[in-house]
Amino acid sequence: MKDIERRILLGRVVGAFGVRGEIKLESWTEPRSAIFRYQPWIVRSPSSVETTIEGVRGRDSGKHLVARFPGVEDRDTVEAMHGTEIYVARSALPPPKPDEYYWVDLEGLDVKTTEGIALGQVSHLFSTGANDVVVVRGDRERMIPFVQPDFVKSVDFEANLVVVDWDPEF
Repeated sequence: MKDIERRILLGRVVGAFGVRGEIKLESWTEPRSAIFRYQPWIVRSPSSVETTIEGVRGRDSGKHLVARFPGVEDRDTVEAMHGTEIYVARSALPPPKPDEYYWVDLEGLDVKTTEGIALGQVSHLFSTGANDVVVVRGDRERMIPFVQPDFVKSVDFEANLVVVDWDPEF
């Protein structure tokens, strides 16, 4: 498996909530409130200043999550944090279940067809709602549904390889 001490971007500060230092967050975890399970947080301000924060508490408040960072007590401090990115170490995430993967672990893997034809590397993934899609960049960009076993036949972290049943001309 790839370097598990990498930092994983989980969310960002989008504004203040009230006047007592509460922070509105956007979370990219599933479910979105899972962001509070993974700590400590490494927060990076828009000016690239990094701080490690532990003991973040939070709750769901409709459109956004609302959190309280230790030591942040007023709206002005929160407003200065707008755009701050929230990271955790990859090792803070629980191991995935069998045949489940964190997208970040797939990024950078080589992709070949079942016939051994190289298509490129996994650039990123996105969700359509119906299924996830793996974006493969090589001689051109391909979008392949991440559907096992229909299109994705195997994922082998030791070999740094994803094998797909995909027409290389498509």
